[in-house]
Amino acid sequence: MKIATYNVNGVNGRLAVLLQWLEEASPDIVCLQELKAPNAKFPAKAIEAAGYGAIWHGQKSWNGVAILARGNEPLLTRKGLPGDPDDTQSRYIEAAIEGMVIGCLYLPNGNPYPGPKFDYKLAWFERLAIYAAELLELDVPVILAGDYNVMPTELDVYKPERWIDDALFRVEVREAYKQLLGQGWTDAIRALHPSERIYTFWDYFRNAFGRNAGLRLDHFLLSPDVAARLVKAEVDKDVRGWDHTSDHAPTWIELSDKAIKRRRKNGR
Repeated sequence: MKIATYNVNGVNGRLAVLLQWLEEASPDIVCLQELKAPNAKFPAKAIEAAGYGAIWHGQKSWNGVAILARGNEPLLTRKGLPGDPDDTQSRYIEAAIEGMVIGCLYLPNGNPYPGPKFDYKLAWFERLAIYAAELLELDVPVILAGDYNVMPTELDVYKPERWIDDALFRVEVREAYKQLLGQGWTDAIRALHPSERIYTFWDYFRNAFGRNAGLRLDHFLLSPDVAARLVKAEVDKDVRGWDHTSDHAPTWIELSDKAIKRRRKNGR
């Protein structure tokens, strides 16, 4: 099974890119972030024509998340992250698919630091950690995939010394991510590529993609039973070079049908 996460940076404006990638990559499940579209404007018909069922949680001009399933209809289990009933930002959606719980998330950027946006990011991260612990207690296969807006280590950022006071790399945010892993989650990319520089985002400015001046912002966190089935974790970097593409590239994992016997590093 192939599962992907992709910050599309505007689902309607990048629809042609998304559909081309879906046709070429043929993922079974896709988590999308930054739809930048209200619910009524989600391109459901085009997605369906491409062979995917979908659920989505939109918001005008900002945020927005969706889950697609090839030849299947995702069963919606949650819209919105619990813990703050007054939070109206569309950043979390969850579905049951093929016996797994798939959580698609778009964690706040948090800039500028310091300030209320950074405080909101940390509070959202805390809510995520509380809920993630509850998901682990369910003892079912769970994947939390999406744009976490955090570079966990210096290995995940081009020239880390330039990012010390950025909300994506602040020590508080990296510590929150580390504590999340400490619950028992596996960072899929780091499990299979423990020392490799892998990026998932390249800014549009200063020829960042051409210079490979990137960031690793898009992550898969896997519950232990899912991690035992992990066989691949890669980034479709070439998609970032397409015309009118997102500043993120699709990131994906491949799971075997059953647990495999091999040595793993859990990315903590």
